[in-house]
Amino acid sequence: MDTILIFERLDRLERLLTANKEVLTFEETCDYTGISRSYLYKLTASGNIPHSKPNGKMIFFEKRKLNDWLLQNGRKSHAEITDDALKYTFKNKRR
Repeated sequence: MDTILIFERLDRLERLLTANKEVLTFEETCDYTGISRSYLYKLTASGNIPHSKPNGKMIFFEKRKLNDWLLQNGRKSHAEITDDALKYTFKNKRR
């Protein structure tokens, strides 16, 4: 088999295994979020990202909390803003 194909399959298997985990290691979190190692270290050191250090050394991340943190500053699309404006207008329409 072609070595590139083997590496692609291995990468796919690793992603599938990570997708089923509830708790991620530091390296898995970097891969999962796309955040660089150095920036993730800064985020954990400053306490800006939810994490745990059960033995005071290794850092772990709960996937659910990580997803909530990643999506914390959501922005509405133009369609959602327009829809909200229409709902507000009809709700507060004077007769």
